[in-house]
Amino acid sequence: MIMFTDEKLLNLLIQYNPWWKGVPISEKNAPPHHRFAYYEAEKLLLHKDLRRFVVLSGARRVGKTTIMYQLISSLLQKGVPARNIVYLSFDNPILKLGGFDGVLRAYENAYGVEGEVYFFFDEVQYAENWEVWIKTLYDSRPNLRLVATGSASPALEKGSADSGVGRWSVLKIPTLSFYEYCDLLEISSRPELPAGIRPTQLYKMSKGDLSELMGKLSPLQQHFNRYLTVGGFPELALSSDDAFSQRMLREDVVDKVIKRDVLTLFNVRNPLQLEKVFLYLCMNSSNIINITTMCKELDDMNKSTLTSYIQFLKEANLIYISDPVGVDGKGILKGRSKIYVADAAIRNAVLMLEDVITDPEEMGIMVETAVYKHIAAFYFTTNAQVGYYRRVKENEKEVDVVVELPLGRLLCEVKYRENTHVKETDAIIELTNDEKSKVQGSLIITKRAEDYGITSHNTRIPVVRIPAPAFLYLLGNAEKEGYAAKM
Repeated sequence: MIMFTDEKLLNLLIQYNPWWKGVPISEKNAPPHHRFAYYEAEKLLLHKDLRRFVVLSGARRVGKTTIMYQLISSLLQKGVPARNIVYLSFDNPILKLGGFDGVLRAYENAYGVEGEVYFFFDEVQYAENWEVWIKTLYDSRPNLRLVATGSASPALEKGSADSGVGRWSVLKIPTLSFYEYCDLLEISSRPELPAGIRPTQLYKMSKGDLSELMGKLSPLQQHFNRYLTVGGFPELALSSDDAFSQRMLREDVVDKVIKRDVLTLFNVRNPLQLEKVFLYLCMNSSNIINITTMCKELDDMNKSTLTSYIQFLKEANLIYISDPVGVDGKGILKGRSKIYVADAAIRNAVLMLEDVITDPEEMGIMVETAVYKHIAAFYFTTNAQVGYYRRVKENEKEVDVVVELPLGRLLCEVKYRENTHVKETDAIIELTNDEKSKVQGSLIITKRAEDYGITSHNTRIPVVRIPAPAFLYLLGNAEKEGYAAKM
């Protein structure tokens, strides 16, 4: 039985696609500022030789729908006929019930379009059997190009692995990097930087050139604290009401994901338990998680249930999981993961923390969270593994972030405090000096704008101190220049 007539579905299509009637896309929906992910999506969508559907996965409010509208606007400017571009949000109950088949039938019966057709499907995971239907579209309509989004990635990535091999690519959209934040807000103190600067290679610069570079970057320090507290969500970053932004973060980003997306997609039977798990992880962000201990502290929760909930939260883009990496051949904490909330501001909003800027411990957690997120996002499109190192014995020496590359490793230790002295016996120094560890770059992330330069240790390659805002901004600049896997 057809629940909705073609006329009903076509009327809905017309409402979703005002450009069919000559109404331009507003600047609010498609702002002129583009995120890095926009260019990646555009490159895949329009590639002449390699046909790929594009799936954008990321937390709510990171700008996935905005990227869609920007792509649509670009296609219209390139002269693509308006009715060859179809946007739909499967968050709409009528579209959920009408299904892909009904929508396609209504569209094709009404318009005899010619040439390439572009479909844009928002929140596609709410459509039943979406991956099977998209596979059919890919195989049966060679003139079709498609972009889809989803706030929770389990179905997206599973569908990509099962049906989408060679058909579509999943692009993870993280929250704004510090570079993108400064760019979006058009901060006047953004410096002009010479091409080719890479944070791990700063030791090759002369003292004078390094001082000049750090001097250019130091004014960004005053904007860094707000970035940490408001977070990397474009709409909230642009708001002048930070308290209201935090409330929106709780309600729109966290509550809707946990109380709706995750419950729907994973069939979670005890939503209160899931909320407790996320609250626990927020309280222990940047810490190594002991599952057994966590089960006890959460009222003797079942171990397999807890493990599943953590995985659900990861796939809903609310947390990152950092796994231990072996560096020196000695024992590591196998099976003990570090958990990071996907954006430091999410943690602040959930825990309702106040005056975090004046709390050194909280600032340390937020900065380490931001550093991990930036590095993980920077290497997402590569085969690099981003984790941490911690030795089982010898006082459990640790390096906060380790990037495992095919030809070596990069080390990053966060010391966001007044005293950043590092001893010869610290893990980052010992590993950098160990030829077997194949370390290609070592960074210590500091707090004060003047705390930069090569450390005094006589290591195989120099260890560089760099203030957190400068490091994150330079990493974003490297991403803009296309230096994938070249931190």
